[in-house]
Amino acid sequence: MNTRMVKCAKFGKELPGLEKPPFGGEIGQMIFDRVSRDAWSQWRDGMQIKVLNEYRLNMGNPKDYQVLVDQMLMFLNLKSGAVAEVENADRGGKK
Repeated sequence: MNTRMVKCAKFGKELPGLEKPPFGGEIGQMIFDRVSRDAWSQWRDGMQIKVLNEYRLNMGNPKDYQVLVDQMLMFLNLKSGAVAEVENADRGGKK
């Protein structure tokens, strides 16, 4: 079975892609088309948890959910903007 390659938006080079979109809809398809497995793993297994915890996001709150989606897109270089600062001892976990 051939590995599907993508030009990764995060790393700027051809890398193995995901086997399927990570979730439905336009954003899931964009990630499938333009993000490598490695970049997605960095988001899913690391940065996503840090953003959720550091900013105390409530996924039941539509505004907080949108913050997480925006941070995901910025982290993956699919949207311009500043990626959240995490692990900042001076902030103490406050928004």
